[in-house]
Amino acid sequence: MKIVLLESLGISQEVLENYANTLRSQGHEFAAYEKDTSPAVQLERAKDADILMIANMPLSGEVIRGCKNLKFIDVAFTGVDHVDLEAAKERGVAVSNASGYSNESVAELTLCMMLSLLRNVPQVEARCRQGSTKDGLVGRELKGKTVGIIGVGAIGARTAQLCLAFGCKVLGYCRHPEKNPVPGVTYVGLEELLKSSDIVSLHCPQTPETIGLINRERLALMKNTAILINAARGPIVDSQALADALNEGRLAGAGIDVFEQEPPLDTKHPLLHSKNTLVTPHVAFASEESMVMRAEIVFDNIQAWLNGSQKNIIL
Repeated sequence: MKIVLLESLGISQEVLENYANTLRSQGHEFAAYEKDTSPAVQLERAKDADILMIANMPLSGEVIRGCKNLKFIDVAFTGVDHVDLEAAKERGVAVSNASGYSNESVAELTLCMMLSLLRNVPQVEARCRQGSTKDGLVGRELKGKTVGIIGVGAIGARTAQLCLAFGCKVLGYCRHPEKNPVPGVTYVGLEELLKSSDIVSLHCPQTPETIGLINRERLALMKNTAILINAARGPIVDSQALADALNEGRLAGAGIDVFEQEPPLDTKHPLLHSKNTLVTPHVAFASEESMVMRAEIVFDNIQAWLNGSQKNIIL
C-alpha cells in the first residue's frame, strides 16, 4: 500500500519517522509533504496513493476522484466538513477521523477565553504595558455564572465539567440529550439557553442545520452582559451580525477561534475590529499533548484498516 500524508501532524520529524518506519517494515510505502491547498499539487502528490492522511486542510472531490487507487482517507481532525464526503462515498472510499484527541485542549482554551474576557485580560495587559492602571476595567468572576453549552458531545461535556468545577450553573442544548447525559448539566431548549446564559459556548459540528445557527435574531435573545465563545466551526456564527452586536453594546464580549475560512484572515474581517473580541487563529485543538495523541490515533486507524477493520468510522 502507498500511504501519503499531505500535511504536517504537528509532531517531530523523529516521531513521524518512527511511525513511517513501522509501516515500511510491513512492506508499505510512506511519503509526507508540507501543506499545500492547491488541488493540482495535492493530486500530483497523492495520485498513486491507496491511503491519504490529512488534518484540517480542505480535500476536494477533484482530488478524491483523481486518486484512482484511493481506498481510505485518514483525517487527523475531529470535524470532517473540509472533506468532500460525497465524492468519497461515490468512490467507495472509507473515511475515519481522530475523534477525541483534542477534547481537553479545546475545553481548556474555551475556559481560557471565558476567564480572559470576564477579567478584561487583553485590556489590562495593554494598560500595564502603557504604564497605566486598571481604572474602569474591574472584571467579573466565573463562579456563579450560567454557562450555556450548545453541543454537549465529548468536548462540550468536558467544557461543562470544567465550568461546574468553577462553580457555574451549566445549561446544555443538543439534539439527543438522553443518549449521553452529563451529570450537573440541565438540558433546555435553544431559546431558553440563549436568554438565560451569561456565557454561551459553541461545541456543535458544522452541518447544514447548524450553519448560521447563531444569527442576528438569536444574538438578540442574549443578555447584553453575555459573552459568546466559538471554538467549534466558523460558519455556525454570522460574523457580521456578531460584530454589530458587540459594537452596538448588545453583547459584552466574544472569544472566537474559528472563522468562515482558515487563517490567515482578510484584515478587514469584521471580528478583527469589533469591541471586546478575543480572536485566535484556530488554535484550540493544538497543544503538545493533543498532537501526540492525534498521531497515535491516526496511525492506529491505518493499522486497523490494514488489518481488515476500521476505527473512528465516518464512512
